[in-house]
Amino acid sequence: MGRGGPKQAAVLDVGCHSALLTVVRWRPGAGLEPVFSHKVRLRLQETVDRKGRMREAGIVSVQRAVAEAMAAVRGRRRPTVFPFATSVIRDASNRDQVIAQVARATGTRLRVLPGEEEARLAYVAARQWTESEPRPLLMLDIGGGTVEIASGRGAQPRSVLSLPLGARRMTRDWFPGGTVASTRRLEEVREYLGHALSAVPGLPVAAPDGSVVACSKTFEQLALLAGTRPRRGKPQTGRQLTLSQLRRWIPVLAGTNPARGTRLPGISRHRAGQALAGALVAEALLKACEAESVDICPWSTREGLLLEHLGVVSAATRHDLPLVG
Repeated sequence: MGRGGPKQAAVLDVGCHSALLTVVRWRPGAGLEPVFSHKVRLRLQETVDRKGRMREAGIVSVQRAVAEAMAAVRGRRRPTVFPFATSVIRDASNRDQVIAQVARATGTRLRVLPGEEEARLAYVAARQWTESEPRPLLMLDIGGGTVEIASGRGAQPRSVLSLPLGARRMTRDWFPGGTVASTRRLEEVREYLGHALSAVPGLPVAAPDGSVVACSKTFEQLALLAGTRPRRGKPQTGRQLTLSQLRRWIPVLAGTNPARGTRLPGISRHRAGQALAGALVAEALLKACEAESVDICPWSTREGLLLEHLGVVSAATRHDLPLVG
């Protein structure tokens, strides 16, 4: 890229299902433009034991994925890569060992963002995606281990929350194998989620004049399952998912063996086992936050990081990143 051209930023996002290296640039009016990306598939949910410890096989797979992703951009003209890991590594009981072992093997030290920081960054991304409309914004993000919630009126949120109610965690605790044992178990999970969310002090609710935006693959796949179409006037692939649609599809997911879940529209193979739990968490969030629908945003924490490193978010409002590792 020539001197004076658009700025570039790069992140390496290591999650439960993949390690994704993304290089983008920003140009006013064009948004985030992809420059280069490289994805390595992972199955880290299968390498964490009941005590929350990542087994050696999982650590080795992270090492290989990080090494491959970084090698893919070696020799290219690119900015410094910001490498970070999400909840599957952040919440592992041997997190420090994982990070140190990957750093020794690859020369790349993964950083771990606290859940509240993931929520803040997802809000930053959602605000930019909604074209910075100056009205209340509620952001919901269902991850594997945690759920992130943020709300506010400006470029930065006024409140952020991270709750241990992620789709992978709920599947492990309530639906071993991704299947539901009985209708009674379904209602027990709904009751548990309802009580857990009602006990959260200051849980934000949707404002009558505001937007509710969902930033996660879980919400995106549920919207595809429900057959929603992109909305006119929304950037990229905006879709809307309603609470009534969710409630119609939950019995279908409950009655579908995860091995056959990929036959349902929108449900990917590596997320089929936690689709039911994800739908129940989404339903509980919309109900607790008094939202009848959400706009599906294709951006989340990763894009929030990119936007901040590009300087799209003003330096006056940018927060220092609290990091572990």
